[in-house]
Amino acid sequence: MNNTKNYRSSNQILCELLTETQNSGQYGIQITSLCQKGNLAHGRLRIFLSKLTSSGLVNQIKFDGKNTFVITEKGILFLEEYTKFTRLAEAFGMEA
Repeated sequence: MNNTKNYRSSNQILCELLTETQNSGQYGIQITSLCQKGNLAHGRLRIFLSKLTSSGLVNQIKFDGKNTFVITEKGILFLEEYTKFTRLAEAFGMEA
């Protein structure tokens, strides 16, 4: 039996959050939904959201009185490039 767990790297988590934010459309996604879809505790998610907003990959807006996150053009470009890099690394038998 194999007891190794598949832990996600910080970059993998950031990209999953960007993907969920992009999939949520123009009205964005609320933090509770991101917690559930990203499988992260609220406190840990806040750390990742801080990285994403400070780097300009997502914007935090108020929508319907709630904090909502939307992906920026820069975030979309980052996600596309990261996906290309991941595929290239996997093609060479490496993890990204």
